[in-house]
Amino acid sequence: MEWKNRLTSLLGIEYPFIQAPMLGITTPAMVAAMSNSGGLGSLPVGGLPPERVAALIAEVKALTSRPFAVNLFTYDIPAVDQPEQFEQMQQFLQQLYKANGLAVPAVAFDAVKTYSYREQLPALLAANVSLVSFTFGIPDESSIALLKEKGCLLLGTATSVEEAVALEKAGCDAVVAQGIEAGGHRGSFLPGPLPQVGTVALVPQIADRITLPVIAAGGIADGRSAAAAFCLGASGVQCGSVLLRSPESAATPHHKDKVAAVTDTGTRITRAFSGRWARGIENALMDGIDASGLPLNVYPVQDALTQAVRKVAKELDDPAFIVMYAGQAAQMAKALPAAEIMEALRMAAEKILTRGPQIPQGA
Repeated sequence: MEWKNRLTSLLGIEYPFIQAPMLGITTPAMVAAMSNSGGLGSLPVGGLPPERVAALIAEVKALTSRPFAVNLFTYDIPAVDQPEQFEQMQQFLQQLYKANGLAVPAVAFDAVKTYSYREQLPALLAANVSLVSFTFGIPDESSIALLKEKGCLLLGTATSVEEAVALEKAGCDAVVAQGIEAGGHRGSFLPGPLPQVGTVALVPQIADRITLPVIAAGGIADGRSAAAAFCLGASGVQCGSVLLRSPESAATPHHKDKVAAVTDTGTRITRAFSGRWARGIENALMDGIDASGLPLNVYPVQDALTQAVRKVAKELDDPAFIVMYAGQAAQMAKALPAAEIMEALRMAAEKILTRGPQIPQGA
């Protein structure tokens, strides 16, 4: 089957299969594995110090000469002026940790620090990054102009048709249509209620409204779901949760075990971990914060508060307090190398698209 299409030509890749950027899970090895296998690896750097961004890009470049994207969190960092709310949440968390036998250092309100995408851009440009994806919003006009001037292609994330239209107007070159099934943070950025549109409904509506290539994300875990996305009008697919159990994944052993055992209803959308809506596997940390009734801090303040216990829990491999972002099809993930997972997915999709879907007997 000939996989070449508008998206592959645009990105300079062989196959229209993209690895989702999963901050805290994606490693340079995973990015390189995807790119070296003919797809597109994605390196997440949201909120990281510029020097760390530069180091990660260098690691990926040492492992592949193929195209890969660097993923940014493009939002305006809010002014943090609610120390009382911060301390109230922190006191609750400390009680929760102690009740579960965990010693976790407190987080100083004045020490909360994150880095804007604007601070990270020089590191990307110095490394001659040519593909930039982003979520949580749209870069400002000056940043888009700078990236375009340097010849960068831009891939934005939309969770609604309205967001996709806004991305096209802003100058994006392709749009990731993120269905509600997807694991991790929602890419939503326009005011109003959280869009909760499934991938099957979202992709064709976006494809009908914009002229850019559309990349389907959310619930893409095997050849059937990938083939369906292409039939719906997608030019490519983006997969994340299906790679969680790969050796290139930074997930801990118990985290991977939880992914293997999670059911279709075992994840939910919550703001507990970071202050932004995200889908993950239920655990003590999520349940405790959601049940507390306390007002949540904005992102990235809430994220900074839970980072402390997440670090301790990761060292202990304690899934009760690790943030386990995962999508509704995460159980389909296999403990295989990332390249093998994506090759099997691609070949299965190719078989369906070439021969056509087989109608079950009795249907």
